Amino acid sequence: MNITENSKVWIYQSNRVLNADEEKQIQQTLNNFTATWLAHGHQLDAKAEIRYNQFIILSVVQNATTASGCSISKSVELLQEIEKQFHIKLFDRYLIAYRDAENIKTCNREEFEKLLETGQVNGETIVFNNMVSSSEELNTIWEVPMKNSWHARVFQLDQV
Repeated sequence: MNITENSKVWIYQSNRVLNADEEKQIQQTLNNFTATWLAHGHQLDAKAEIRYNQFIILSVVQNATTASGCSISKSVELLQEIEKQFHIKLFDRYLIAYRDAENIKTCNREEFEKLLETGQVNGETIVFNNMVSSSEELNTIWEVPMKNSWHARVFQLDQV
């Protein structure tokens, strides 16, 4: 696979850290899927990876064959199966991931607001912007200080 800066990416954040065995099994499932992932009968130039034992990232090179609604639905179905098999949540968009020193922590919106109020997280805290949609964004604005992310607007950082 030849991932380019404009490759389309989808990020799915697990609600917990995967252990080594789970990660190995999930990566194999993802590899099998991307090797046969089709859009309108044509093979997609796709790749899957797991970062930090918690984030599943699917990438598709945007060329003559791009992911379509049906092919994206197939990937969602696969991830739903992975959720069931490994007892994880991958579609909880209210789960926030951030760095606490070198560790990645997750919490819900209410917990994050409390962390802001107590000063445990602030504008310099590195957050994960899982809304990025290209490889270039993944490499440049996926992990950013909160003050440079959509999180600052949602959590009204300027008022904290």
